Amino acid sequence: MAYSEFSLADLQRKFHLVIKETGSTFDQVLEVDLPVSLSDILKRNLPLAINLNTEKARSELLIAPLLFELKFLHPDRVSLFSGIEFTVDISAGLSGRCDYIFSQNPQQLALTAPICVLVEAKSENIVAVIPQCLAEMVAAQQFNATEGQPEQPIYGVVTTGVLWRFMVLNGLKATVDDVEYPIQLPRKIFGVLSWMILG
Repeated sequence: MAYSEFSLADLQRKFHLVIKETGSTFDQVLEVDLPVSLSDILKRNLPLAINLNTEKARSELLIAPLLFELKFLHPDRVSLFSGIEFTVDISAGLSGRCDYIFSQNPQQLALTAPICVLVEAKSENIVAVIPQCLAEMVAAQQFNATEGQPEQPIYGVVTTGVLWRFMVLNGLKATVDDVEYPIQLPRKIFGVLSWMILG
């Protein structure tokens, strides 16, 4: 089994996760002003990403610029990994390649202290990749425990590039926000991501 093969039932059975859906998890997080350069990139790229309408286009034109900007704004506080192999426990199925992982450590040569994982939705089906994201969050939690990191919330994001949905894992309790934020609200998305990775 790999991250992408998990179902919600698998996660509940194997890891005893209690999964709650709510619309109030991140609504109090403040919006954050975008750097002018990122705002310009998103305005320019959005029509093309929508018209091309492929996963690759949305990833390159919308997701990557936003995530890279967060890294560039905080080079001394976080690292960002893209397409990294993240095998934590093969016997439990916690293995595979992750789309993106943020770490609360600026070291870029090796992953330490993962705090936030992001999964790109396939075929624009954002709900279908929630189990995969939750599995990666469980792996991040276990990785941190093995490395002697203090226990802390692990955050997750699933996105098509156009729609963004957020979640958090505290111990065995996983909370999935039932609000999908559109990229047309980039200050809110940037605010939630900043809040997640900077604490």
